[in-house]
Amino acid sequence: MTETIQIAQQLIQVDSVTPNDKGCQKMIDDFLTPLGFEVEHMRFGEVDNLWARKGTESPCLVFAGHTDVVPTGPESEWTYPPFSAHIEGDIMYGRGTADMKSSIACFMSASKRFVETYPDHKGSIAYLITSDEEGPAIHGTVKVVEALEARNEKFEYCLVGEPSSTDKLADSIKNGRRGSLGGTLTIKGVQGHIAYPHLAENPIHNFAPALEQLIQVQWDHGNEYFPPTSFQISNINGGTGATNVIPGTVKVMFNFRFSTEHTPESLQESVHAILDSHGLDYELDWNLSGLPFITPADGPLIQAVKHASNAILGYEPELSTAGGTSDGRFIATTGAQVIELGPINATIHKIDEQVSVSDLNKLTDVYYQLLINLFAK
Repeated sequence: MTETIQIAQQLIQVDSVTPNDKGCQKMIDDFLTPLGFEVEHMRFGEVDNLWARKGTESPCLVFAGHTDVVPTGPESEWTYPPFSAHIEGDIMYGRGTADMKSSIACFMSASKRFVETYPDHKGSIAYLITSDEEGPAIHGTVKVVEALEARNEKFEYCLVGEPSSTDKLADSIKNGRRGSLGGTLTIKGVQGHIAYPHLAENPIHNFAPALEQLIQVQWDHGNEYFPPTSFQISNINGGTGATNVIPGTVKVMFNFRFSTEHTPESLQESVHAILDSHGLDYELDWNLSGLPFITPADGPLIQAVKHASNAILGYEPELSTAGGTSDGRFIATTGAQVIELGPINATIHKIDEQVSVSDLNKLTDVYYQLLINLFAK
């Protein structure tokens, strides 16, 4: 059993359901400190975060990830206990195997091999690990980034170990993400008896034409990096539960996943203009959870990753900005080039989450080759 697999099992066997770390970061600290990393533990609220760095020179590559996992669901439905990290053949089962404790194990093993082989390497290697990625993401990566910015500590590159692969290891890497802008809209009417509609005002009826218009809008056509901006309704709630009462209000929750063709302000202005054109009495609360970002394909980080993948796996990954948000959105605000490269994502958050053991060993080799491409003298 390789060191990567041993580390992965040790991390996965900890039931660190978000926002709990339960000692995972201490394990990472104990591993990195003898390698020459200076480790800081940054706790914000109930969240444990780790920042570790070896070297002071530029450029600096940050390995970023999270030790928290989502709940297991019914444990009786798992083939093996979800925190056993059981290996059957080439498959390791457990919560966090793909998302994303195994990637952290690959980071660690690759880093150790590199610093032992190239003790006088140029540049710096760093780790940014949080236990608040699967939860609200309020006291995790974003707070560490703010602390680093406040003391003017910079880094140029970041690799997030999120499971980016689709059908085979490293067939896809994320070189950007769409922004996420949510809204909670309350349409006001007048409650009344359903048999006397002239004495009431139905907010659902009033909102229906505006809803139709919002759905039909072509917000943009995307660009070379991003698909078109998407508008989706996630919840509509109104009424008292009785069949004979016209509701006084209706609450609508929606979300934009938007490209660099838009700013949050431009989307907000467009929505307000549509609602106002229908003469609605409403309140609208906005929540911006992430801005879109893109790492250029011809930049040094992506080129180094492509060469590493080709050297180890015999092919180069495709670039993608699909999927949801990740902590990369917080790191990209620093101006660093950010990509996501990790295991196959087919079973993340599912019963019997799993990862290929041989894939983890190959992923370690890819990370190691990346370090060579960036920092070997």
